[in-house]
Amino acid sequence: MSRHEIVNDIAASGVVAVIRLQQADHVRAVIDALMEGGVRALELTLTVPGAVRLIEQIAPTLPKEFLLGAGTVLDAETARHVILAGAKFVVGPVFRRDVITMAHRYDVAVMPGCFTPTEILDAWEGGADVIKVFPATALGPGFFKDVRGPLPQVKMMPTGGVSKENAGDWIKAGAVAIGVGTALVDAAAVKERRFDAITKNAVHFITAVSAARGR
Repeated sequence: MSRHEIVNDIAASGVVAVIRLQQADHVRAVIDALMEGGVRALELTLTVPGAVRLIEQIAPTLPKEFLLGAGTVLDAETARHVILAGAKFVVGPVFRRDVITMAHRYDVAVMPGCFTPTEILDAWEGGADVIKVFPATALGPGFFKDVRGPLPQVKMMPTGGVSKENAGDWIKAGAVAIGVGTALVDAAAVKERRFDAITKNAVHFITAVSAARGR
């Protein structure tokens, strides 16, 4: 898949699951639970122990309609490692131009983290495929509506602060998708191996996005 096709698939799905676990034991079970709930874009952060190896192991086993990406990518060399391991998209908490260059060398979509309108435009003009607005906790959906007024061409995705209650509000405000971490991959549910709860969370967020889009 080209990076443009990957972005289109992420936008169509509308939800990127941010998988940030302290231990790697349950990563596969969490991914299976998310897929069962309809989430097709899965971001495994590099804070998970052995994340690159996990991407290498899991990526080839996923059905073609599911995308496994890498999160918390901070530099170009790390971007190269995760891409060679099989990551279909690369996400960072900050904007690093060399990460965009490296990802595009392999035709892989990249989503740098930005906070201010200046950062957002700089990253977009630098080639970012989607702008991850982070931490969105401090901003709220109204920020997206305000920024998209003068910058309607920019694809933005909030991460941090996305909840069951406001998921649809972000979409209505112009988000191309939502990045959801703890509200989706509930740490207590993972610890207790209640993976069915994660599937239910996934269904909730997918449904909220569809409702906000009027589908």
